[in-house]
Formats: sequence, structure tokens, C-alpha cells
Amino acid sequence: MREIPLRDIRAAAAGIYDVVVRTPLVPLELPEALAPQLAGSEIFLKLETLQPIGSFKIRGAHNAIRNLTRDELRDGVWTVSAGNAAQGVALAARHAGVPCSVMVMDTAPQAKITAIRRLGATIVRASYDECWTTVEQHRSERMSGRLVHPFDDDRFIAGNGTLGLEILEDLPDVDAVIGSVGGGGLLSGVASAIRAERPEVQVFAAEPETAAPLDASLRNGRASRFEGWRASFVDGAGGKSVLPTMWPLLSKLVAGSIVVPLADIAAAMKLVAERCRVIAEGAAACAVAAALTGRAKGRIVAIVSGGNIDLSTFASLVGACADRPPDKTPKEEAPHKHPDRKSTDARNAGDPTA
Repeated sequence: MREIPLRDIRAAAAGIYDVVVRTPLVPLELPEALAPQLAGSEIFLKLETLQPIGSFKIRGAHNAIRNLTRDELRDGVWTVSAGNAAQGVALAARHAGVPCSVMVMDTAPQAKITAIRRLGATIVRASYDECWTTVEQHRSERMSGRLVHPFDDDRFIAGNGTLGLEILEDLPDVDAVIGSVGGGGLLSGVASAIRAERPEVQVFAAEPETAAPLDASLRNGRASRFEGWRASFVDGAGGKSVLPTMWPLLSKLVAGSIVVPLADIAAAMKLVAERCRVIAEGAAACAVAAALTGRAKGRIVAIVSGGNIDLSTFASLVGACADRPPDKTPKEEAPHKHPDRKSTDARNAGDPTA
């Protein structure tokens, strides 16, 4: 059984804060229209938009690269990304003094492309399909150097897990944590930390209706592809499939997936901007939209995973939003509650963005 030990997450926390920012939790003032479905609940936002690259990805990227030997770094590093992981690896590589190249999906917004160039990385453009194949196969004939996988890497995941430790320090009585899922590296790290310390806390995934492979996988009981995948402004979440290597972590740690319409994600972007003066990209607002459905209860943390979105796109999305509450009838997830250790081992015996 694959696992990310708490000791590895604590080791990451001991070494990444020379570059990583310890981000705050802030309360979200809730709209009165949502009072019935959110009765008795509070929502807090974990603002990873304040990281030096504007997203949580620097946590995992820095932890992965700082643990490589000089021999492993000799030919530089590379990654594949929708934009945020590319920025994280580029900044971590610059900090380590090694060259970096990134294969970037053609769906990446210009704001992310510009930031990657500013960090000194070489950009290799590719289609979404080529990038996703590279993610699945962990290799590309077009790239050279050491691959820093954007999520399917234990050190990367352990770095992401430091976010979970911060949530527990700042809100010890948290009841639920919600984060968007692309490849699953964010939730695997956060949930590994939280479940090790407080196993009763529920950790939910948030996925857009256009790309929800984790929801499909939980329904099927195995790593699955999402039929009918469509690109959208939620470019940092919603892959085409759950990788077989990530399924043992996600199936064990995640309480379920809350699938939300694109219109509700745009409405959440507007709400966070109005109430907290924070620009959230699509994947980040997906977690907020999921929190607003009322499916999670009590003291809820929504991880605002990044804020890297073209301002013109952001303005058009929030400007087009009607002042309406999110859909109160989100897609139901497969029956899937926190398994105990015995039932998890039995279920996973022999088993298989941005």
C-alpha cells in the first residue's frame, strides 16, 4: 500500500520555508441565500494565492528538488504542467541553481506562460493529450534531464502535505477540508497529514462537471477515465483520468468528490473577490463552490489553491455571473466513507492538472 508517512511531511516542513510562505486562513462571509444549506457551518479559505508563484505547487516542487543529489541535478530538471507546477519547478530549480525546462499544455493561460518565462525556464508547448500521456508514462522523448513529476512523486506530495499541517495548527477543530483535484497530489498530501493527526476530519475532492475522473473512479471502485472530458477555464483541475499509481492514495484518503457546474465555479470566483478581495483561479474556486453546496458540514476549509488566471478572463467570468446561489443539487458521489484500515487494505488489494 502506497502511503505518505507523517514523518516525511514533517521533514518537508523543516526544510521548505526558505522559499515557501506559510499562508493564512481567512473566514468567508456567507451569502444569506445560502443560509439554509449551510446552517451551522463556517467556511475558511486557505490562501495559497499568496505563495511566491501564486499557487501551492511551490511546496511540492521545492521539497522534491531539494532532496535530489547534485548528480541527479547535473542535467537540469523538467516537468509537465498546465502552468502552476511549471512555475513551482522553475522557481525551485532557480533556487537550486540548475536549469529547468517545462512541457506546458496548450490550455495554459497566458498569465502562467508569462510567469514561467519570467522564472527563467525553457518552455516546450504541447497539446493537452501529449502532456497527459507524458504525465501517465513519466517520460517524454522531447525532454531531457531529471523529471520532477507534477503530482505522482512521494516527495512532491509530502511537500504539499505541509499545507495540511498548517490547517491543523490554525484550526484544530476543523471538520472538513476541500481541495480541487487534478492529478491528486494536493489532496493526497493534505489528507495524509490530516488523517494521520485527526482521522475523523473529512477530506473532499472538488471537480468541475466537465472533468471529474475521481468521481467516476470512486463510483467504479477503480482508477478510471472520464468520458466526455472538456477543456474549460478550470485549467488547474480535472484531468482525463486517475492514474493507477495515485488510486491507492486517493481511494483511501478522500471521503468523496463534490462535482460542481462551471457556472457555480465562476460564481464562487466572484464571491471570493467581493468578500475577501482575492483573485482565485478556476481550480481554486472549484473548491469554494464545492464548500458552498452544503455537502460538507461544520468548520470547513476550502483550499484556494492558486490565483494564476488571465485578468481579462477573470473579469469576463465574474462580470457575467448572475447574483445567484450555487446549484443546491450537486451530483451525488459514490457511497464512500472513511474506511478503517482493515477494510481499506481489503478493498485495495492488488490495485491502479496542474
